[in-house]
Amino acid sequence: MENDTLGNKLNNWQVPPRPNAPVLTGQYAQLELLSADKHAGEIHRFNSVDDSIWDYMAVGPFASAAGYHRWVREVENKPDPVFYAIKNLETGHFEGVASYMRIKPTAGVIEVGSICYSPALQKTRAATEAMFLMMKWAFDAGYRRYEWKCDARNTGSRRAAQRFGFSYEGIFRQHMVIKNRNRDTAWFAVIDSEWPALKSAYHTWLLPQNFDENGQQIESLADLTRLVRVSKDPGLSD
Repeated sequence: MENDTLGNKLNNWQVPPRPNAPVLTGQYAQLELLSADKHAGEIHRFNSVDDSIWDYMAVGPFASAAGYHRWVREVENKPDPVFYAIKNLETGHFEGVASYMRIKPTAGVIEVGSICYSPALQKTRAATEAMFLMMKWAFDAGYRRYEWKCDARNTGSRRAAQRFGFSYEGIFRQHMVIKNRNRDTAWFAVIDSEWPALKSAYHTWLLPQNFDENGQQIESLADLTRLVRVSKDPGLSD
């Protein structure tokens, strides 16, 4: 008789591949592996509108396009993190980046992070669909756990995680030192058993009929993902 005190046995589970998709395409967003020569100049131009987007990031702000280009050159071919440039298909411009990071295929765990959306990309359909496309690739590839971590003081990121359907898992105190400041880290995750319901919520939200003639949502994503989340961030209103 199997000893169930040791945890559920994973039957037929296979180690997933590392992120390898050169392009992820949806209705409103297209993600391409980040390239300094192709993407850095345009993304820097959109980022330069507001330096506050770097407040909780480990890098930035970048005073010049050359400085941002050098940083992209340093990270563009790394095996971890794997960065994507995000193109807003409604404007035709590359307006932000996000990455897969802390990639652990043998555990089936992957994190989405280093998300930097320019003001032009924030609160757009492309911004949300980019997160859906990255999550979809991870679960389709066979990952079991998809993580989101952020500075505990960053209520905007915590609110975004909750809206995107991540369940709150707690605070790691004094978890990092970022830019010579203490960082307590808020942890969130989605696991594979939650993905089918969450995918359905995204599909419903992304339907063209869920938006009025001004592009405003009719049914919010937070309402659609609320029933999927197993725990709520106690520091936020729902």
